[in-house]
Amino acid sequence: MSLTKETSGTEIPAPEAEPLLRVDGLRTEFRVPGGPVTAVNDVSFEVRPGQVLGIVGESGSGKSVTARSVMRMLRAPGEVTAGSVSYGGTDLLALPEREMRTWRGSKVAMVFQDPQAALNPTMRVGEQIVEAMTAHGRGRTQARQRARELLEAVGIPDVDTKIDHYPHQFSGGMRQRVVIAIALANDPALLIADEPTTALDVTIQAQILGLLDRLRRELGIAVAIITHDMGVVAELCTDVVVMYAGRTVEKGSVAEVFARPRHPYTAALLRAMPRIDDVRSGRPLAAIPGAPPDPAGLPAGCAFAERCAVAESRCHSEQPVLLTSPGGGPRHLAACFVAERGGEITAPEEGKGHVRKAEQTATKALLEVRDLRVDVGSRRRGLFGREPAVYAVDSVSLTVESGRTLGLVGESGCGKSTLSRALVGINKIAGGTVEVEGQDVTAMEEPERERVRSHVQYLFQDPYASLNPRRTIRQSLSEALALSGVRGAEQETRARELMRQVGLRDDHLDRYPHAFSGGQRQRIGIARALARQPHVLILDEPVSALDVSVQAQIINLLEEIQDELGVGYLFIAHDLSVVRHLSDTVAVMYLGRIVEDGPAEAVYANPQHPYTAALLSASPSPVPGEREGESGRERIVLGGDLPSPAAPPSGCRFRTRCPIGPLVNKERTVCKEKDPQLTAAGDGQRVACHFPGELAATTSR
Repeated sequence: MSLTKETSGTEIPAPEAEPLLRVDGLRTEFRVPGGPVTAVNDVSFEVRPGQVLGIVGESGSGKSVTARSVMRMLRAPGEVTAGSVSYGGTDLLALPEREMRTWRGSKVAMVFQDPQAALNPTMRVGEQIVEAMTAHGRGRTQARQRARELLEAVGIPDVDTKIDHYPHQFSGGMRQRVVIAIALANDPALLIADEPTTALDVTIQAQILGLLDRLRRELGIAVAIITHDMGVVAELCTDVVVMYAGRTVEKGSVAEVFARPRHPYTAALLRAMPRIDDVRSGRPLAAIPGAPPDPAGLPAGCAFAERCAVAESRCHSEQPVLLTSPGGGPRHLAACFVAERGGEITAPEEGKGHVRKAEQTATKALLEVRDLRVDVGSRRRGLFGREPAVYAVDSVSLTVESGRTLGLVGESGCGKSTLSRALVGINKIAGGTVEVEGQDVTAMEEPERERVRSHVQYLFQDPYASLNPRRTIRQSLSEALALSGVRGAEQETRARELMRQVGLRDDHLDRYPHAFSGGQRQRIGIARALARQPHVLILDEPVSALDVSVQAQIINLLEEIQDELGVGYLFIAHDLSVVRHLSDTVAVMYLGRIVEDGPAEAVYANPQHPYTAALLSASPSPVPGEREGESGRERIVLGGDLPSPAAPPSGCRFRTRCPIGPLVNKERTVCKEKDPQLTAAGDGQRVACHFPGELAATTSR
């Protein structure tokens, strides 16, 4: 098998083509002591050869349960209680388990969200691919050769060496490629991919999406991709199924559904997404109010009615069914009474609620970092002396000001989190200075640590891991308040104020972390951070694990808090659309260094560094067909992974992946010989590049 260079075009398979997979009236229940809970209810869809079907919805909507039901990979107490799943005329639900095992992998294969969990850490990756084939009767010699071909096909470099590596020796993107190679091992006609890019950087995500698209175009493989990212659906998929509370609420071609959504939930999902071309206007995102209903207690009528902007009395008592609506195509169906009679479908409007105040004219530097270096090497003394330093952060300078947000972006491994942890004393500082409100705290001895704790608070990516599961929310907040000197009755008063400040109720104080959703736990994390009355919040990927609707709520909350309290934010993320919406200034980090910084509007409109341009071009947009045609937005897909900070390239650190450097322009030896320094360029920007601005035009075509 060989894959050629990626080409443009996303031709849609003919609707009359015979489906590979037909799911009809699927119903899946979980038998629990309190009675059966319906997780998937009357779901139907088809997948045809060469088609990419997107299945979207919030967490708990039934997307993954649907996929596992199709593959018959449900764990007890889950059980398919109704419907059929046919592949080429064969009902998969009726097959004996032994026969179904031969279908998994050979006909239909699944790619899971977490490649680290899907791979055996004790087996070499080549052996894992070989095992997937020998289990289906292929000889080891033939399987080994096929494994090499598969690794080459999915873009693994230096296959002869990498085939004998273990999973921990691969990056996240490379591990996902290995999982895809295993899925392709027995030539399936259909891939089901469950959130295959959620945990990946935008550059690696672009590589994986490009790979899936090439598989579709060149090998005719059909793909069903489960995701909550509407940008991924717009760029990759031909058709889409939108799920809510276990049901299909809308389905049709991506072009039709995105251009004219006929269900309020679909319209709300599209409106809630921050856009990379947004200008920070001070208006909040159009967040969907409330939360999805509990599957164990679904309402009698439309499950979305309580959150819907156009709900009528009928919606609360009757269940709408999937029908075509006036003005829509024959394959565009929606389960909505308003759409059925041709009414206007609307979503929560941007600008409702809190509006950010006009930008302050005078700001104060709250956190100043100058030439910071962080050594992550072991620094042990070996046989031949002390081991060399490994600088994951190398000469970084930045400033966080009152009432303003500095967005810090870059791929995993670039040093963002290492930097943030050094600022609060978790990682030891090897060089440079850190000043908190004018006072040098670089030494991070106990007096400096206490000043940092009282002025700078850290909000972690995973709120559940940062909360003690054995302590109530009241106990967690009381501990933080006590450290600020708040005692007695005042402590209770402040705890209640904090809960209301982050949009939670007083009665939530006596619950434990497991009783909350991901978005609610992140709100609790924000409340705990605010208990110390900090002047600076370091936000390390605070919304990356959240659904787009919950993400919008948290982003709006952060903006309200900043406007009310005047706190400064260091906002770390790899989602450039989120960073664009929140940030006043942006710093782009690569392999331990800042390669570009400046006002957010200038950096996004006219990126000066080729790495910044590549990041922006790789960000998916919820506009179908935006990249098609001569005037389409070009995607710059970076090859390979970040080099190791233990052995950074000479000269420009980005040159080994740069689309305008010596890889493509051999005469540009200066990139190998001279390390570029941050210098003024563009509109208030600084850039570390020998050829600034050269790549900017391709990202804005």
